[in-house]
Amino acid sequence: MTHESSPWWHPGLHADRRPLLLTRNRILAGIRAWFAARDFVEVEAAALQVSPGNEAHLSAFATEAILPDGGREPLYLHTSPEFACKKLLAAGESRPFSLAHVFRNRERGALHHPEFTMLEWYRAGEAYEALMADAAALLALAAETAGARRLTFRGREADPFVPAERLTLAEAFHRYAAIDLLATIAPDGGTDRDRLADAVMTRGLRVSPDDTWADLFSRVLVGLIEPHLGQGRPTILCEYPVSEAALARPSPRDPRVAERFELYACGVELANAFGELTDPAEQRRRFEAEMVEKARIYGERYPIDEEFLEALAVMPEASGIALGVDRLVMLATGAPRIDDVIWTPVARGRTR
Repeated sequence: MTHESSPWWHPGLHADRRPLLLTRNRILAGIRAWFAARDFVEVEAAALQVSPGNEAHLSAFATEAILPDGGREPLYLHTSPEFACKKLLAAGESRPFSLAHVFRNRERGALHHPEFTMLEWYRAGEAYEALMADAAALLALAAETAGARRLTFRGREADPFVPAERLTLAEAFHRYAAIDLLATIAPDGGTDRDRLADAVMTRGLRVSPDDTWADLFSRVLVGLIEPHLGQGRPTILCEYPVSEAALARPSPRDPRVAERFELYACGVELANAFGELTDPAEQRRRFEAEMVEKARIYGERYPIDEEFLEALAVMPEASGIALGVDRLVMLATGAPRIDDVIWTPVARGRTR
């Protein structure tokens, strides 16, 4: 009996999956206890939002509200609780965390699911390096709860109990692709597409005439760098180019890069963190640029949440991070697919 031949609710399949699901419950309970012990407050973000986010490659599920007078207003299922949590920071919450069901269209596979659980937490007045320590502690917590000494995925392993490797994007491009990334970025954050294209071609990767700098950056990251990350121990990949960090503030050390890091284990991206941008005018400019790119690629764009920009104007300096709970459970239990650790996976269209 396989996942392909039977639905998740078949008693035989459920019996196979149940130990993983019970471990998931224990990990979630451990996460809540960990945050409670550190004076975080659990918050609940509404899933229905006026904007699902304004990043070019995020695809949302759209719906509409039918008003009492019969009028209709467009709404979206949120792709993360980020906007809601930042509004709560503006309201005065200093350490909110959320375990939210979030929704992303165009995503399904071994590591992707259209509905999944995202853990987000924020620290007002604290540097984003504090989140690196938080994330490391949660990796160890998940493994210990699962009774695992190693995180595993498809033959790859990482020890969650040792310090993570810390690697900048510039160092990663140099080490794994022999590309000088910062040489393609101007002091104001502008990017040199042709210079990066020349470097990418020397690495044997495809370059198309309509590829943007961002397209080429992603191709190198996914094809040449990510497979090496989080091998043996977790990797913190930090200092992303400003153009690749739409909601993060520039680094005071180098304006070409932003206070953004991603956490990897076993070649799998687990978390994405920012030193949060709090300039509403700059945030609007970035959102509008992202929506122009989204329209170019996908032929659609999402509205901007004006209340979110208003909240940024009064939001304190903060750092924030989003972590994929289902992926963390996968790695802690050794499950091969994300569906294996979700209690009721989304159906695959067998209605009539």
